[in-house]
Amino acid sequence: MTMAGNLRKVTGLGGVGGLRRVARLARRRARVDLSHPARSPLGSSVVNCVTYREGARVPAGDDLADTVERVRKSGNGFVWLGLHEPTNAEFADVADLFDLHPLAVEDAVEAHQRPKVERYGETLFAVFKTVCYVEHEQLTATSEVVDTGEIMVFVGQDFVVTVRHGRHGSLGPLREGLEADPDQLAKGPSAVLHAVADQVVDEYLNVIDAAQMDIDQVETDVFAENGARADPGRIYQLKRELLELKRAVVPLSRPLQDLAARPMRVVDPEIQAYFRDVSDHLLRATEQIAAFDELLNSILQAHLAQVTVAQNEDMRKITAWAAIVAVPTMICGVYGMNFDHMPELHWKYGYGMAVGLITVACLALYRGFRRNGWL
Repeated sequence: MTMAGNLRKVTGLGGVGGLRRVARLARRRARVDLSHPARSPLGSSVVNCVTYREGARVPAGDDLADTVERVRKSGNGFVWLGLHEPTNAEFADVADLFDLHPLAVEDAVEAHQRPKVERYGETLFAVFKTVCYVEHEQLTATSEVVDTGEIMVFVGQDFVVTVRHGRHGSLGPLREGLEADPDQLAKGPSAVLHAVADQVVDEYLNVIDAAQMDIDQVETDVFAENGARADPGRIYQLKRELLELKRAVVPLSRPLQDLAARPMRVVDPEIQAYFRDVSDHLLRATEQIAAFDELLNSILQAHLAQVTVAQNEDMRKITAWAAIVAVPTMICGVYGMNFDHMPELHWKYGYGMAVGLITVACLALYRGFRRNGWL
């Protein structure tokens, strides 16, 4: 069967016009990530579409609309549809099938949303910011440390629709992990929502642990022997990347508290206890980010203090040498004046006395400055 035929069956887009539209979109969107075996080899934004009943995966039908109708008639199980960066045209039929709110649909397609949880009728819409640590050999003033993406989750009584934006945050391993725990998956769509939130927050902690190594390296360089010459741009870059991580982590606190405490029809009461655990992990991540921010401020202040001290030391050395040079300059300046009647001008030992006076005075000044640590 052709790729366009597969797309029509999975998305339920009937008719020649719909088929041509999806086939055209499929040719334009040939860059689907197929690195994980749980991903479906489809040429559109559809990553996977699976039906679950009593925690077990059941064969999906040929048509998404028929599959959803069978699930709703049976009153048991749910459908999990995964999408990656869908366009408006690709997501329109999905939104109609699951009766998704237009505002939520717009957020899911456009992305760049703040982490949040909203209720639209019987549907729960959650936005999570995903993060990924960018590996680099050496931290510079332009190094990218944190890369962000997004995962949007629509949760209903009998469906879950996940929309992923970005190059990371694949849900394939998460899906396999849930399928290995049918008791948890049997709790319904809210189990998928919890698994997504748990994976996102765990990745926050992983990125924080990786970023700590960069912070430790910067701290070591600043307090090294030549720390005043360290590049302050690296500190500012870390602060910028930490701010990006903070924008992903901190706003998620209130939504997770709502999921853990507020009664919601689509969230199983047993799942709320799991959300409290995720909320605790998020609190740890928030506290670590705040601590890192304070630490970077302290490192930056210490670096600036070291630069000031180094400059002061340089100025003291310059001042000391200038004072030493001022002695021969003064003496030579006096005897360089063109007057006929000057004391000891025609004295036989005048030159030797002047040179000796200059030498003794310079040595005395040098010894005094050296004793006081100026040289």
